[in-house]
Amino acid sequence: MKKINYFLSYWAPPAVWMLLIFYFSSQQRVQVTGTFLFDFLIFKGLHVIEYAFLYFLLFRGFYSLKQKYLDRKKKLVIPLLIALLYAISDEIHQTLVPTREGKFRDVFFDAFGILLMYIYSRTFSESIKKFL
Repeated sequence: MKKINYFLSYWAPPAVWMLLIFYFSSQQRVQVTGTFLFDFLIFKGLHVIEYAFLYFLLFRGFYSLKQKYLDRKKKLVIPLLIALLYAISDEIHQTLVPTREGKFRDVFFDAFGILLMYIYSRTFSESIKKFL
């Protein structure tokens, strides 16, 4: 029971978030305002936020591991790599969805969100323990 609670607390959230990203990437393209610039800013802002949150959830899972498995640096870098690879795979996935197109530039927006949360987590990991 302890292992199930641990999994549900630390590893299910990033898995569910990744499934949500996959689900929304599978949906047809939508417009919010009909104006290219505003839609661009909204959707690219969402890329930054969704991948920053994915990094945080992955970091939270890795941070929960015992020290003997991974040191602090690896607990920060491994989630970064996983989130980045997922961002790349998401853009590849979108090339297979009708009305969607995978764009490499979107990976840069995703990476920007990941990097922002990486810097925040690296700087404040001790003070955000209550969220971990």
